[in-house]
Amino acid sequence: MTENTTAMVIRGRKIATDINGLVSLTDIHSASGFSKNRTPGDWLGLQTTTQRILRVLKLNTGKSGNWTKTDYRTATYAKRGAGGGTFADPRLALDYAEYLNPALAIEVKEVFLRYKSADPTLADEVLQRATDEQNEWAATRALGRVKRNEFTEALKQHNVSGFGYGNCTNAVYKEVLGGTSKAVLKARDLPEKTNLRDKMSKDELVYVMMAETLARQRIEDEKPTGNTPCERATQRSASFVRQAIDLDRKDRQKSLGM
Repeated sequence: MTENTTAMVIRGRKIATDINGLVSLTDIHSASGFSKNRTPGDWLGLQTTTQRILRVLKLNTGKSGNWTKTDYRTATYAKRGAGGGTFADPRLALDYAEYLNPALAIEVKEVFLRYKSADPTLADEVLQRATDEQNEWAATRALGRVKRNEFTEALKQHNVSGFGYGNCTNAVYKEVLGGTSKAVLKARDLPEKTNLRDKMSKDELVYVMMAETLARQRIEDEKPTGNTPCERATQRSASFVRQAIDLDRKDRQKSLGM
């Protein structure tokens, strides 16, 4: 499952946002109903647009000039290939929607405000149009997020800090998925900054959820303190989940005569 089921939807069109919150102008253009006219490129070529981009750059970077390529990407950039298009800061995206159609701009603003406030009814509206499989994945992902928060709260209560959270997470991933987050992303040919859990299968989310739940219970019972002791406790609980997965698979294969 790779779709972000909490994405914004305008006029039945999914409006993509990147990991930094920049909005796809390409998707907004499609939602507007235009085909070739008033494209993101047309709008970006306007002098008024340039002025707005410079203003956003100042607000984003705190600098009045000498912006780097990285600085510019906080305002707008173009991406090629699958999932590509022109992306822009939400303030610029609203300006672009206004350029396309004032009524569309109001719709975009309303949906974006609901999206930013994590309005659960917005996600529900999206899921009503999703398949049963997508709904099941989203429900599993949501429950996993709750259990993840319980796990990290237990780590916090037992004096885990800094890189300790990442190390404990990787202790789960190494047992359940066969490698650290970085290694799994690389093996699956996914960008380094991708949220791995958004790319996991439903079963993988369940396994990780189980490992973190057991680890939380172990930490609360055994009361380890600090990064390394909590990482060891997490790894031990996750290893039992791995054992259960492997033993069950072997038993199924045996029953099938494999």
